[in-house]
Amino acid sequence: MIIQKYFPHLTEKQCNQFDSLYNLYTDWNAKINVISRKDIENLYEHHVLHSLGIAKMITFRPGTKIMDLGTGGGFPGIPLAILFPECKFHLVDSIGKKIRVATEIAASIGLQNVTFRHARAEEEKQTFDFVVSRAVMPLSDLIKIARKNISSKQQNALPNGIICLKGGELDHETMPFKHKVIIQSLSDQFEEDFFQTKKIVYVPI
Repeated sequence: MIIQKYFPHLTEKQCNQFDSLYNLYTDWNAKINVISRKDIENLYEHHVLHSLGIAKMITFRPGTKIMDLGTGGGFPGIPLAILFPECKFHLVDSIGKKIRVATEIAASIGLQNVTFRHARAEEEKQTFDFVVSRAVMPLSDLIKIARKNISSKQQNALPNGIICLKGGELDHETMPFKHKVIIQSLSDQFEEDFFQTKKIVYVPI
């Protein structure tokens, strides 16, 4: 499996959880469309491994609290929650049926470290070490909305902040934050063609 190619030290439980995702997402996607129908066969490369790209930038320390903003069907939150069982993940989306899919899938694979909320990002008042997201909105909007959710208490090698997965040309979007933004190309980590234009953007808050 492509996940083990890049994350060879998974436990048997983690391997089983990742293995289970394909059938679960295929079944749910037939009822509630959370992944493009023609893209479901690329689930592991385009969605699960893409989500885990964040783990190539930071290894979250046990006890870290992370909010996934605009999680959709659970990306990047569910793959990251499998990879970091000692961390706490809070998945938020404004579309109720998508949150339902993510909740059901997490329950099916026995994820204990995930909570869910059907709400707009502006409504979430809790604080976290990091806010993660996958291309839900322009960076400046994301920072404006999520700044209030970043805790001032530090416990990781990277200062608390926002980490998002984005694609394509980012100069215009990152310009206002260029003195502090860090951009990494996922093509440096993953050799598949899909990752040629994919990037991780980190902004300390």
